[in-house]
Amino acid sequence: MTTTTATTTATTTATAPVAAPALNPRSIALAHYAARALLEGVLARHGATFEQSVTLRAVTAAGGSVGAGELVAEVTGALKAPEAAVRAVVGELTAAALLAERPDGSLELTTAGRELYERAGAETAGISARLYAGIPDADLAAAGRALALITERANAELARQAG
Repeated sequence: MTTTTATTTATTTATAPVAAPALNPRSIALAHYAARALLEGVLARHGATFEQSVTLRAVTAAGGSVGAGELVAEVTGALKAPEAAVRAVVGELTAAALLAERPDGSLELTTAGRELYERAGAETAGISARLYAGIPDADLAAAGRALALITERANAELARQAG
């Protein structure tokens, strides 16, 4: 008499790690909108908008005061927004006493404008640190180079379309 023994062998297949998506318009947009939503949450708590923050940053980067036309051109270029919309933002900041017009027509940060920019900046710095934590410097440098090139090409394409 012959006895047959059945055996069952279980196999476990390791799941392959998910590959990171290549840098593409969708991955750039998803990162941008996620980070911007975080920034806008901070700004809302301080009673400011994204456009106002970009404008205050431009004045800060210029050393605290800048010509009105130069500021409008800088922010218009950064936001790809109509000049009239940027002028409206400058008006909002002036009305809120976050910017002040000087006798020569230039605009300067007020104490309140500087404090708002610094408070929001300190809060977003912590968020940014958490977002970028653990990403190797070489990866950040490569992403920075790629995004700079994409921005340069997009700006050239916009200029071509406008011309």
